[in-house]
Amino acid sequence: MSVTDEIKSRIDIVSYVQRYVPELKKAGRNHKACCPFHNEKTPSFVVNPVRQTWRCFGACAEGGDLFTFAQKMHGWDFKEALRELANEAGVQLKAQTAEQKSRSDRLDQLRGILASAAEFYQRQLQREAAAGVRRYLREERGLGAETVQEFQLGYAPESWDFMLRSLRELGHSDDDIVEVGLAVRNENGRVYDRFRHRLMFPICDERGRVVGFGGRALDSQENAKYINSPQSAIFDKSRLLYGLDIGKSSIRERGAAVIVEGYMDVIQAHQAGYANVVAQMGTAMTEPQLRLVAPRFATNVVLALDADEAGQNAARRSLEVARDTLAKDYAGKLAIDIGILRVPAGKDPDDYLRESPEGWATLVEQAQGVADFVIEMETASLPAGASVQARQALAKSILPILQASENNMYRQENIQKLARRLRISEREMLSWMQDQTRTVAEPSQAPELPPEYWDNEYVVDGADARMAGETGASASQPARLGRSPNRAAEAYCLSVLLKNPNLLYLVNRKLRELAGEDEALLLGPLCELGADDFTQSNYRALMVYLQDSMAQDDMEPLEYIGRVVDEDLRAEFRALLIDEPETISERIRGNYRVDLNDIFRRGVRGGRPGLNAQDELVCRALQLRLERLEYERIEMQYLQEEAQADSAADNRQRKLIGEEIMLSMRAKARINLAVS
Repeated sequence: MSVTDEIKSRIDIVSYVQRYVPELKKAGRNHKACCPFHNEKTPSFVVNPVRQTWRCFGACAEGGDLFTFAQKMHGWDFKEALRELANEAGVQLKAQTAEQKSRSDRLDQLRGILASAAEFYQRQLQREAAAGVRRYLREERGLGAETVQEFQLGYAPESWDFMLRSLRELGHSDDDIVEVGLAVRNENGRVYDRFRHRLMFPICDERGRVVGFGGRALDSQENAKYINSPQSAIFDKSRLLYGLDIGKSSIRERGAAVIVEGYMDVIQAHQAGYANVVAQMGTAMTEPQLRLVAPRFATNVVLALDADEAGQNAARRSLEVARDTLAKDYAGKLAIDIGILRVPAGKDPDDYLRESPEGWATLVEQAQGVADFVIEMETASLPAGASVQARQALAKSILPILQASENNMYRQENIQKLARRLRISEREMLSWMQDQTRTVAEPSQAPELPPEYWDNEYVVDGADARMAGETGASASQPARLGRSPNRAAEAYCLSVLLKNPNLLYLVNRKLRELAGEDEALLLGPLCELGADDFTQSNYRALMVYLQDSMAQDDMEPLEYIGRVVDEDLRAEFRALLIDEPETISERIRGNYRVDLNDIFRRGVRGGRPGLNAQDELVCRALQLRLERLEYERIEMQYLQEEAQADSAADNRQRKLIGEEIMLSMRAKARINLAVS
């Protein structure tokens, strides 16, 4: 039994969910309540005690097991959920290696130095010598004492060695103090404080641990108004959002994150009651920063940057990051909505919030869509008599964002807007867009595939029947009905995708082809392959890591996963990359050994008749989706029956459930046709 399975065997999902959803009540064979992740009047949140799973059949359309619920409820990543749930269940996690423990202890030591520094700076702010700084915060910036305390604001005295002396007294070495960025060593070997006579902003990771500082100059003669901690083992500004540790709960509740440019913008927003505001660390948003909030906590992101030219340039760079992300996005579209907030009268968010805090909510609601903003911004400098070539080049640079940042409902309208603005035919625009879509890179050759774990837990027919005859299974009887559903198919698909992540594009392209122009299918039962298509907790977590690896471009996907994967998933991860039937059979609890040996004997290229390696992956992935849809359909039918029996139930809810069932059946019909 794996660690995750053991944890789930000790913690009942119904009892766990009831802690956070007290109104969860038994309804037939399931338990039901209003979804804790969005507002609704009619219950659509279902917990299945037999399968130990949950699902929202309302606006969220999400679901999973104990781990995914804990992650979504608390904003944890898988590692945090594993640690917390293991501690609660009394399950001993695999001990760290000596090297891992040494590195972990070292990082904790460095974070401890920064935590001590934050306390020293806070104390200095309360001293008589800092009376002018406190007056500045109170009178010029309008910050109350509670806000100053909440954000742990401090003061770095006008001294070359204040922090050095303070930390040396605690026993810390100069080398460590330099390493965390609190001091600088010059070429002559002299060590001195990095921050002097500055207002100090502790920068925390999403768990609230101090990992660095930002310092604002209090002397108008200083060349650098703001300086930050340098890059270190624990501080990477491209992967941090200021205020996220305080604001993530509000972001989840509101379903939206507002990203501003500066520390003061965040602090003013929180003081005004808008705790879903965070700040990017740098002049433009990065992809890791975007993924810190979306889609983990929100699916709506609003960029609220300064109204001056620098702020608009930052917005342009942020959207260029989005454009680059789209160019390598295997799914070919953004999974979030992005809006641009423009603060009126040339003010920055800090100024506006101090003067008109009550108007902020309206500004956020009226945020301009990406398409409108991009068309307006990119065409603003286009001269009236621009050549055809110049207009065509501009159109082709804008089209990727219009194509990927909006759904089908608005895409056509936005293309029409751009066509009118640039005086280019809409048909030509569509042709260019299709050309750009076709240029998305596809795998150049079939990967070296691991063994094919035929998932004949259920009915064996067609090509499966021929396979069953070879392995001694009976095609007339359900096989292995008592085993974990689809574990073998899940292992197969995940193993292939880990070996060649680009193949995920093929699976998602097939799902999009099956959905066609039907937006409801594309966003619902025929959405992209993801963690929800896997029933095993370890596989779900590894699928998330795989998707994360595809969303970054700093290193190859496998290298990225190998570096960040949780230690308790590492053995599973490695096993899925090994082409040995004994090893893989052991990982799937000894099942399918006959199948695996037979497959190895016949060779990888001997797969199912008529299917090549890529087709086989797509076929197996579609079968996973069929299993998921069947489970969801059964749950929805129970909901429908309960709603019909309940005279007080909302008629609209009954209708919506019926429509979802029909939609699921349409999707299954299309998948079945494709598989056959």
